[in-house]
Amino acid sequence: MVSTVTTSTVVTVTTVAIAGSLALIGICTLLALLIQKELSTATEGRFGRALGQALSIGIVPLLITFALIVAVKVADVLK
Repeated sequence: MVSTVTTSTVVTVTTVAIAGSLALIGICTLLALLIQKELSTATEGRFGRALGQALSIGIVPLLITFALIVAVKVADVLK
């Protein structure tokens, strides 16, 4: 019985730690893509506009993920 509880506790703590790390990686990636998009669209030329549009492909899913992370954190605080 004790080893089952200990194993469950270790798995839960590890899962929470990994989820927190993935959230941090996703937020940092979103920030980097947003900065790159701003820099590329500030330049004039066809390449800058094309790069800005290409970066939007990665930014949109990360923005949705960021909104989900914020909603979960707010719901956790309000609980």
